Amino acid sequence: METIEHTKLKPLSITLAVEHGSRRILGFAVSQMPAKGMLSRIAVKKYGRRKDKRPKGRAQLFAAIAPFVARDALIKSDQNPHYPADVKKYFPHAYHESHKGRRGSVTGQGELKKVRFDPLFSLNHTCAMFRANVNRLFRKTWCTTKRPDRLTAHLNLYVEFHNRDLGCGNN
Repeated sequence: METIEHTKLKPLSITLAVEHGSRRILGFAVSQMPAKGMLSRIAVKKYGRRKDKRPKGRAQLFAAIAPFVARDALIKSDQNPHYPADVKKYFPHAYHESHKGRRGSVTGQGELKKVRFDPLFSLNHTCAMFRANVNRLFRKTWCTTKRPDRLTAHLNLYVEFHNRDLGCGNN
């Protein structure tokens, strides 16, 4: 999942681990990433080169949840090329399936895709709930994240609410 730090020129990545079925959030990591696409040249000119801290975020997340994941778990992800090596490192006996991601719309359904069967439904639905319930993740808003550590604090509160009050952790 991606969001921004004050401007689209300073994107952030939210790596998320969700339990299939119950949609309980196991953990997340907020990481700085460089701008991509047509904005990258403008971003470098205005803010300088941004370090890609996503590998460190994935490592912290996977290390934190590894003790709680079943040894022979089935781990599903999108086709991010970095996931297979990271999953193998932190979950050596787990089975890993990667699925082609389907693009969500900017408005309306967002992360919820217009397909019959989505093997990543639990993850995509949870991302949609993040966007619906955490105001700084709305795509069209004046409320933006100014500091990644504050986004992390806000998401910690939401994860507690999500897992406790929405019944996602009771299955």
